[in-house]
Amino acid sequence: MTHEIRHLIGLLLGTEDDWPTAFESIVRRMGSVGEHAFDVERVTIEPFSLRQQARYDLVIDRLAYWYYHPREWLKKVALMDDVYLLNSPYTFQSMEKHAAYCAMIRLGLKVPETVLVPYKHPLENSKYVYTAARYNQPFDLEAIAEQLGYPLFMKPFDGGGWRGVSMVRDPDELNAAYDSSGQMLMHLQAAVQGYDVFARSLSIGPETMVMRFDASQPMHARYTVDHAFLSPDSGDEVVTIGRAVNAFFRWEFNSCETLVRGGDVFPIDYANACPDVALTSLHYYFPWAMKALVRWSVYCTVTGRRARIFSDPDPWFAVADREDLSYADKLEAYRRLADDHFETARYAEFCATRMPGFDELVLEYVESADFDRLLVDTVTTTFPAHEHDHFVAHYRGLLAAWARDERNRLNALAS
Repeated sequence: MTHEIRHLIGLLLGTEDDWPTAFESIVRRMGSVGEHAFDVERVTIEPFSLRQQARYDLVIDRLAYWYYHPREWLKKVALMDDVYLLNSPYTFQSMEKHAAYCAMIRLGLKVPETVLVPYKHPLENSKYVYTAARYNQPFDLEAIAEQLGYPLFMKPFDGGGWRGVSMVRDPDELNAAYDSSGQMLMHLQAAVQGYDVFARSLSIGPETMVMRFDASQPMHARYTVDHAFLSPDSGDEVVTIGRAVNAFFRWEFNSCETLVRGGDVFPIDYANACPDVALTSLHYYFPWAMKALVRWSVYCTVTGRRARIFSDPDPWFAVADREDLSYADKLEAYRRLADDHFETARYAEFCATRMPGFDELVLEYVESADFDRLLVDTVTTTFPAHEHDHFVAHYRGLLAAWARDERNRLNALAS
Protein backbone atom coordinates (compact mmCIF):
# COMPACT_ATOMS: atom_id res chain seq x y z
CA MET A 1 0.00 0.00 0.00
CA THR A 2 1.42 3.35 -1.02
CA HIS A 3 1.99 5.77 1.86
CA GLU A 4 0.37 9.16 1.26
CA ILE A 5 2.57 12.22 1.74
CA ARG A 6 0.58 15.35 2.54
CA HIS A 7 1.84 18.86 1.86
CA LEU A 8 0.36 22.04 3.32
CA ILE A 9 0.57 25.18 1.16
CA GLY A 10 0.03 28.47 2.98
CA LEU A 11 -1.35 31.62 1.39
CA LEU A 12 -0.26 34.78 3.21
CA LEU A 13 -2.75 37.35 1.97
CA GLY A 14 -3.91 40.92 2.26
CA THR A 15 -7.15 42.02 0.61
CA GLU A 16 -7.22 39.53 -2.28
CA ASP A 17 -9.84 36.82 -2.59
CA ASP A 18 -10.14 36.11 -6.33
CA TRP A 19 -6.92 34.30 -7.19
CA PRO A 20 -6.70 32.54 -3.79
CA THR A 21 -10.16 31.07 -4.36
CA ALA A 22 -9.16 29.94 -7.85
CA PHE A 23 -5.89 28.48 -6.54
CA GLU A 24 -7.70 26.56 -3.81
CA SER A 25 -10.29 25.24 -6.26
CA ILE A 26 -7.67 24.02 -8.75
CA VAL A 27 -5.63 22.26 -6.06
CA ARG A 28 -8.81 20.61 -4.73
CA ARG A 29 -9.81 19.44 -8.21
CA MET A 30 -6.26 18.25 -8.93
CA GLY A 31 -6.21 15.84 -6.00
CA SER A 32 -3.01 13.86 -5.57
CA VAL A 33 0.13 13.86 -7.68
CA GLY A 34 1.27 10.27 -7.28
CA GLU A 35 1.54 9.62 -3.55
CA HIS A 36 1.63 13.37 -2.80
CA ALA A 37 -1.56 15.07 -1.60
CA PHE A 38 -2.07 18.80 -1.03
CA ASP A 39 -3.99 21.04 1.32
CA VAL A 40 -4.20 24.83 1.07
CA GLU A 41 -4.65 27.09 4.09
CA ARG A 42 -4.80 30.85 4.46
CA VAL A 43 -2.16 31.90 6.99
CA THR A 44 -3.37 33.84 10.02
CA ILE A 45 -1.34 36.49 11.84
CA GLU A 46 -0.77 35.80 15.53
CA PRO A 47 2.02 35.69 18.12
CA PHE A 48 4.58 32.98 17.41
CA SER A 49 7.42 31.42 19.34
CA LEU A 50 10.75 31.46 17.57
CA ARG A 51 11.03 27.74 18.42
CA GLN A 52 7.55 26.86 17.18
CA GLN A 53 7.72 24.37 14.30
CA ALA A 54 6.00 25.61 11.15
CA ARG A 55 3.24 23.43 9.70
CA TYR A 56 3.66 24.61 6.11
CA ASP A 57 5.77 23.09 3.37
CA LEU A 58 5.48 26.14 1.09
CA VAL A 59 4.13 29.66 1.52
CA ILE A 60 3.00 32.04 -1.23
CA ASP A 61 3.45 35.48 0.29
CA ARG A 62 1.43 38.52 -0.80
CA LEU A 63 1.65 40.55 2.40
CA ALA A 64 5.02 40.62 4.12
CA TYR A 65 6.59 43.31 1.96
CA TRP A 66 4.14 45.75 3.50
CA TYR A 67 3.53 44.17 6.92
CA TYR A 68 6.49 43.57 9.22
CA HIS A 69 5.05 40.98 11.62
CA PRO A 70 4.45 38.30 8.96
CA ARG A 71 7.75 39.27 7.33
CA GLU A 72 9.60 38.28 10.48
CA TRP A 73 7.59 35.05 10.64
CA LEU A 74 8.67 34.26 7.07
CA LYS A 75 12.30 34.88 7.96
CA LYS A 76 11.96 32.55 10.92
CA VAL A 77 10.31 29.67 9.05
CA ALA A 78 12.78 29.96 6.15
CA LEU A 79 15.82 29.87 8.42
CA MET A 80 14.65 27.39 11.02
CA ASP A 81 12.03 25.17 9.38
CA ASP A 82 13.08 25.02 5.71
CA VAL A 83 9.70 26.28 4.54
CA TYR A 84 9.84 27.01 0.82
CA LEU A 85 9.03 30.65 0.04
CA LEU A 86 8.36 31.88 -3.47
CA ASN A 87 9.98 35.23 -2.64
CA SER A 88 12.73 35.54 -0.07
CA PRO A 89 12.11 38.16 2.64
CA TYR A 90 15.86 38.56 2.88
CA THR A 91 15.93 40.31 -0.49
CA PHE A 92 12.93 42.57 0.08
CA GLN A 93 15.16 45.62 0.26
CA SER A 94 16.24 44.82 -3.28
CA MET A 95 12.58 45.09 -4.21
CA GLU A 96 13.02 48.76 -3.49
CA LYS A 97 13.75 49.78 -7.06
CA HIS A 98 17.13 51.31 -6.25
CA ALA A 99 19.07 48.13 -5.47
CA ALA A 100 17.44 46.32 -8.39
CA TYR A 101 18.48 49.13 -10.76
CA CYS A 102 22.04 49.01 -9.46
CA ALA A 103 22.35 45.24 -9.87
CA MET A 104 20.97 45.19 -13.39
CA ILE A 105 23.12 48.13 -14.47
CA ARG A 106 26.11 46.12 -13.20
CA LEU A 107 24.93 43.24 -15.42
CA GLY A 108 24.92 45.62 -18.38
CA LEU A 109 21.16 45.81 -18.97
CA LYS A 110 19.80 48.91 -20.71
CA VAL A 111 18.35 50.61 -17.64
CA PRO A 112 17.60 54.28 -18.42
CA GLU A 113 19.91 56.84 -16.81
CA THR A 114 18.80 57.25 -13.18
CA VAL A 115 19.76 59.67 -10.39
CA LEU A 116 18.82 59.44 -6.69
CA VAL A 117 18.18 62.84 -5.11
CA PRO A 118 17.93 63.64 -1.37
CA TYR A 119 14.64 64.03 0.46
CA LYS A 120 12.70 67.21 -0.11
CA HIS A 121 11.49 67.01 3.49
CA PRO A 122 13.76 64.68 5.47
CA LEU A 123 12.39 62.13 7.89
CA GLU A 124 12.06 63.49 11.40
CA ASN A 125 15.19 62.65 13.32
CA SER A 126 16.92 64.73 15.96
CA LYS A 127 20.31 64.03 14.38
CA TYR A 128 19.35 65.12 10.89
CA VAL A 129 19.78 68.88 11.27
CA TYR A 130 23.35 68.53 12.51
CA THR A 131 24.25 65.89 9.91
CA ALA A 132 22.67 67.84 7.05
CA ALA A 133 24.34 71.08 8.04
CA ARG A 134 27.75 69.42 8.15
CA TYR A 135 27.65 66.94 5.27
CA ASN A 136 24.78 67.58 2.83
CA GLN A 137 26.00 69.29 -0.31
CA PRO A 138 23.74 71.79 -2.07
CA PHE A 139 22.61 70.59 -5.49
CA ASP A 140 20.87 72.00 -8.54
CA LEU A 141 17.81 69.89 -9.26
CA GLU A 142 17.11 71.63 -12.54
CA ALA A 143 20.68 71.07 -13.75
CA ILE A 144 20.33 67.32 -13.03
CA ALA A 145 17.09 67.24 -14.97
CA GLU A 146 18.64 69.10 -17.88
CA GLN A 147 21.47 66.58 -17.99
CA LEU A 148 18.99 63.67 -18.06
CA GLY A 149 16.80 65.47 -20.59
CA TYR A 150 13.08 66.15 -20.65
CA PRO A 151 10.71 64.43 -20.43
CA LEU A 152 11.74 62.35 -17.46
CA PHE A 153 10.10 60.53 -14.58
CA MET A 154 10.27 61.26 -10.88
CA LYS A 155 9.36 58.23 -8.80
CA PRO A 156 10.04 56.81 -5.32
CA PHE A 157 13.15 54.68 -4.99
CA ASP A 158 11.00 52.04 -3.25
CA GLY A 159 7.85 52.59 -5.30
CA GLY A 160 5.02 50.20 -5.95
CA GLY A 161 1.62 50.40 -7.59
CA TRP A 162 2.57 53.63 -9.41
CA ARG A 163 2.62 55.50 -6.08
CA GLY A 164 4.18 58.94 -6.41
CA VAL A 165 5.17 58.58 -10.08
CA SER A 166 5.17 61.80 -12.11
CA MET A 167 6.07 62.52 -15.70
CA VAL A 168 8.08 65.73 -15.75
CA ARG A 169 8.22 67.81 -18.95
CA ASP A 170 9.77 71.10 -17.80
CA PRO A 171 11.33 72.83 -14.77
CA ASP A 172 7.96 73.92 -13.37
CA GLU A 173 6.68 70.35 -13.32
CA LEU A 174 10.02 69.17 -11.94
CA ASN A 175 9.85 71.49 -8.94
CA ALA A 176 6.16 70.81 -8.35
CA ALA A 177 6.78 67.05 -8.31
CA TYR A 178 9.77 67.40 -5.98
CA ASP A 179 7.85 69.71 -3.65
CA SER A 180 5.02 67.21 -3.43
CA SER A 181 7.34 64.26 -2.79
CA GLY A 182 7.51 65.17 0.89
CA GLN A 183 9.34 62.46 2.82
CA MET A 184 9.63 60.08 -0.13
CA LEU A 185 13.14 59.45 -1.43
CA MET A 186 13.01 59.98 -5.19
CA HIS A 187 14.69 58.86 -8.37
CA LEU A 188 14.89 60.98 -11.49
CA GLN A 189 14.91 58.67 -14.49
CA ALA A 190 15.30 59.50 -18.15
CA ALA A 191 12.27 58.65 -20.28
CA VAL A 192 12.57 56.22 -23.16
CA GLN A 193 11.13 58.41 -25.88
CA GLY A 194 9.56 57.04 -29.02
CA TYR A 195 9.24 53.49 -27.72
CA ASP A 196 7.19 51.07 -29.80
CA VAL A 197 5.56 49.00 -27.12
CA PHE A 198 5.29 48.58 -23.34
CA ALA A 199 5.62 44.93 -22.28
CA ARG A 200 4.90 43.52 -18.85
CA SER A 201 6.10 40.00 -18.15
CA LEU A 202 4.83 37.95 -15.22
CA SER A 203 7.17 35.17 -14.10
CA ILE A 204 6.29 32.32 -11.74
CA GLY A 205 9.21 29.98 -11.23
CA PRO A 206 10.58 29.13 -14.70
CA GLU A 207 7.42 30.18 -16.54
CA THR A 208 6.94 33.64 -18.05
CA MET A 209 4.01 35.31 -19.79
CA VAL A 210 4.80 38.50 -21.72
CA MET A 211 1.78 40.78 -22.11
CA ARG A 212 1.13 44.01 -23.95
CA PHE A 213 0.59 46.69 -21.31
CA ASP A 214 -0.68 50.27 -21.24
CA ALA A 215 -0.21 51.96 -17.88
CA SER A 216 -2.37 54.92 -18.92
CA GLN A 217 -5.51 52.76 -19.05
CA PRO A 218 -7.74 51.85 -16.10
CA MET A 219 -6.77 48.56 -14.48
CA HIS A 220 -9.31 46.44 -16.37
CA ALA A 221 -7.92 47.63 -19.74
CA ARG A 222 -4.17 47.69 -19.13
CA TYR A 223 -3.47 44.25 -20.58
CA THR A 224 -4.27 43.72 -24.26
CA VAL A 225 -4.64 40.23 -25.70
CA ASP A 226 -2.01 40.23 -28.45
CA HIS A 227 0.10 37.17 -29.21
CA ALA A 228 2.43 38.76 -31.78
CA PHE A 229 3.26 42.28 -30.57
CA LEU A 230 7.00 41.58 -30.21
CA SER A 231 9.52 40.21 -32.65
CA PRO A 232 10.89 36.76 -31.69
CA ASP A 233 14.25 38.28 -30.70
CA SER A 234 12.73 41.06 -28.56
CA GLY A 235 10.30 38.63 -26.97
CA ASP A 236 13.13 36.28 -26.05
CA GLU A 237 15.14 39.16 -24.59
CA VAL A 238 12.18 40.31 -22.46
CA VAL A 239 11.81 36.77 -21.10
CA THR A 240 15.53 36.49 -20.43
CA ILE A 241 15.64 39.79 -18.54
CA GLY A 242 12.67 38.86 -16.36
CA ARG A 243 14.07 35.46 -15.47
CA ALA A 244 17.59 36.78 -14.93
CA VAL A 245 16.30 39.39 -12.49
CA ASN A 246 14.38 36.75 -10.58
CA ALA A 247 17.20 34.21 -10.45
CA PHE A 248 19.70 36.89 -9.39
CA PHE A 249 17.57 38.02 -6.45
CA ARG A 250 15.99 34.60 -5.69
CA TRP A 251 12.51 35.86 -6.58
CA GLU A 252 10.02 33.35 -7.93
CA PHE A 253 6.83 35.40 -8.29
CA ASN A 254 7.55 38.77 -9.87
CA SER A 255 6.70 41.03 -12.80
CA CYS A 256 9.03 42.97 -15.06
CA GLU A 257 8.18 46.08 -17.09
CA THR A 258 10.14 46.81 -20.25
CA LEU A 259 9.96 49.35 -23.04
CA VAL A 260 10.87 48.15 -26.52
CA ARG A 261 12.18 50.57 -29.12
CA GLY A 262 13.36 49.11 -32.36
CA GLY A 263 15.65 46.26 -31.39
CA ASP A 264 16.43 47.62 -27.91
CA VAL A 265 14.75 46.43 -24.71
CA PHE A 266 14.83 48.81 -21.72
CA PRO A 267 13.87 47.38 -18.31
CA ILE A 268 12.26 50.13 -16.22
CA ASP A 269 10.61 48.31 -13.30
CA TYR A 270 11.32 44.76 -12.29
CA ALA A 271 11.00 44.47 -8.52
CA ASN A 272 7.45 43.71 -7.46
CA ALA A 273 6.96 41.81 -4.23
CA CYS A 274 3.23 41.57 -4.89
CA PRO A 275 2.79 41.32 -8.69
CA ASP A 276 -0.65 41.83 -10.18
CA VAL A 277 -2.57 38.55 -10.56
CA ALA A 278 -6.09 39.93 -10.16
CA LEU A 279 -8.78 38.31 -12.28
CA THR A 280 -10.14 41.73 -13.25
CA SER A 281 -6.80 42.91 -14.63
CA LEU A 282 -5.20 39.75 -16.05
CA HIS A 283 -8.54 38.45 -17.46
CA TYR A 284 -7.52 36.29 -20.48
CA TYR A 285 -4.13 35.56 -18.88
CA PHE A 286 -5.53 34.70 -15.44
CA PRO A 287 -5.84 30.92 -16.08
CA TRP A 288 -2.20 30.74 -17.18
CA ALA A 289 -1.10 32.47 -13.96
CA MET A 290 -3.09 30.03 -11.82
CA LYS A 291 -1.71 27.04 -13.72
CA ALA A 292 1.86 28.26 -13.31
CA LEU A 293 1.41 29.03 -9.62
CA VAL A 294 -0.06 25.61 -8.85
CA ARG A 295 2.48 23.75 -11.00
CA TRP A 296 5.47 25.49 -9.43
CA SER A 297 4.10 24.97 -5.91
CA VAL A 298 3.56 21.26 -6.62
CA TYR A 299 6.99 20.87 -8.22
CA CYS A 300 8.82 22.50 -5.32
CA THR A 301 7.07 20.43 -2.65
CA VAL A 302 7.08 17.06 -4.42
CA THR A 303 10.74 17.23 -5.51
CA GLY A 304 11.91 18.63 -2.19
CA ARG A 305 13.52 21.62 -3.91
CA ARG A 306 15.50 23.58 -1.35
CA ALA A 307 15.00 27.31 -1.32
CA ARG A 308 18.09 29.47 -1.66
CA ILE A 309 17.04 32.50 0.32
CA PHE A 310 20.21 34.58 -0.07
CA SER A 311 21.52 35.99 -3.34
CA ASP A 312 24.87 34.94 -4.78
CA PRO A 313 25.89 37.62 -7.29
CA ASP A 314 29.37 36.26 -8.06
CA PRO A 315 28.46 34.00 -11.03
CA TRP A 316 26.48 36.84 -12.57
CA PHE A 317 29.19 39.44 -12.07
CA ALA A 318 31.74 37.02 -13.52
CA VAL A 319 29.76 37.15 -16.76
CA ALA A 320 29.11 40.90 -16.55
CA ASP A 321 32.79 41.71 -16.12
CA ARG A 322 33.99 39.76 -19.17
CA GLU A 323 35.07 42.23 -21.82
CA ASP A 324 35.25 39.54 -24.50
CA LEU A 325 31.48 38.91 -24.43
CA SER A 326 28.96 40.93 -26.42
CA TYR A 327 25.65 42.05 -24.94
CA ALA A 328 23.91 39.14 -26.71
CA ASP A 329 26.52 36.69 -25.36
CA LYS A 330 25.96 37.96 -21.82
CA LEU A 331 22.18 37.63 -22.14
CA GLU A 332 22.65 34.06 -23.30
CA ALA A 333 24.87 33.34 -20.29
CA TYR A 334 22.36 34.97 -17.93
CA ARG A 335 19.60 32.80 -19.41
CA ARG A 336 21.67 29.67 -18.71
CA LEU A 337 22.24 30.79 -15.11
CA ALA A 338 18.53 31.44 -14.70
CA ASP A 339 17.56 28.10 -16.23
CA ASP A 340 19.99 26.34 -13.91
CA HIS A 341 18.56 28.15 -10.91
CA PHE A 342 14.96 27.35 -11.79
CA GLU A 343 15.74 23.79 -12.96
CA THR A 344 13.83 24.63 -16.12
CA ALA A 345 14.40 21.37 -18.00
CA ARG A 346 13.62 19.22 -14.96
CA TYR A 347 10.50 21.25 -14.26
CA ALA A 348 9.23 20.83 -17.82
CA GLU A 349 9.74 17.07 -17.61
CA PHE A 350 7.99 16.94 -14.23
CA CYS A 351 4.94 18.78 -15.56
CA ALA A 352 4.76 16.49 -18.58
CA THR A 353 5.18 13.20 -16.71
CA ARG A 354 3.84 13.82 -13.21
CA MET A 355 0.95 16.19 -13.96
CA PRO A 356 -0.62 14.86 -17.18
CA GLY A 357 -4.10 16.19 -17.78
CA PHE A 358 -3.55 19.26 -15.63
CA ASP A 359 -4.17 21.68 -18.50
CA GLU A 360 -7.45 19.94 -19.27
CA LEU A 361 -8.41 20.11 -15.60
CA VAL A 362 -7.89 23.88 -15.48
CA LEU A 363 -9.81 24.33 -18.74
CA GLU A 364 -12.72 22.40 -17.26
CA TYR A 365 -12.58 24.58 -14.12
CA VAL A 366 -12.57 27.86 -16.08
CA GLU A 367 -15.67 26.71 -17.97
CA SER A 368 -17.42 25.58 -14.77
CA ALA A 369 -20.22 27.19 -12.80
CA ASP A 370 -17.81 27.50 -9.85
CA PHE A 371 -15.48 29.73 -11.81
CA ASP A 372 -18.35 31.77 -13.20
CA ARG A 373 -19.56 32.43 -9.65
CA LEU A 374 -16.06 33.59 -8.72
CA LEU A 375 -16.01 35.88 -11.76
CA VAL A 376 -19.42 37.40 -10.91
CA ASP A 377 -18.50 37.81 -7.23
CA THR A 378 -15.21 39.49 -8.15
CA VAL A 379 -16.88 41.92 -10.55
CA THR A 380 -19.59 42.86 -8.05
CA THR A 381 -17.02 43.61 -5.34
CA THR A 382 -14.72 45.54 -7.70
CA PHE A 383 -16.99 47.76 -9.82
CA PRO A 384 -19.97 50.02 -9.03
CA ALA A 385 -23.43 48.47 -9.34
CA HIS A 386 -24.33 50.21 -12.59
CA GLU A 387 -21.30 48.59 -14.29
CA HIS A 388 -21.87 45.03 -13.09
CA ASP A 389 -23.72 43.71 -16.15
CA HIS A 390 -21.23 45.29 -18.55
CA PHE A 391 -18.15 43.89 -16.84
CA VAL A 392 -19.60 40.44 -16.19
CA ALA A 393 -20.20 40.16 -19.94
CA HIS A 394 -16.77 41.68 -20.68
CA TYR A 395 -14.86 39.17 -18.55
CA ARG A 396 -16.99 36.22 -19.60
CA GLY A 397 -16.10 37.05 -23.19
CA LEU A 398 -12.36 37.25 -22.48
CA LEU A 399 -12.32 34.00 -20.48
CA ALA A 400 -14.38 32.28 -23.17
CA ALA A 401 -11.79 33.40 -25.72
CA TRP A 402 -9.03 31.90 -23.56
CA ALA A 403 -10.97 28.63 -23.23
CA ARG A 404 -11.46 28.44 -27.00
CA ASP A 405 -7.76 29.11 -27.66
CA GLU A 406 -6.71 26.65 -24.97
CA ARG A 407 -8.91 23.90 -26.37
CA ASN A 408 -7.49 24.49 -29.83
CA ARG A 409 -3.96 24.34 -28.42
CA LEU A 410 -4.63 21.07 -26.58
CA ASN A 411 -6.30 19.54 -29.63
CA ALA A 412 -3.29 20.49 -31.76
CA LEU A 413 -0.94 18.84 -29.26
CA ALA A 414 -3.03 15.68 -29.25
CA SER A 415 -3.20 15.36 -33.04
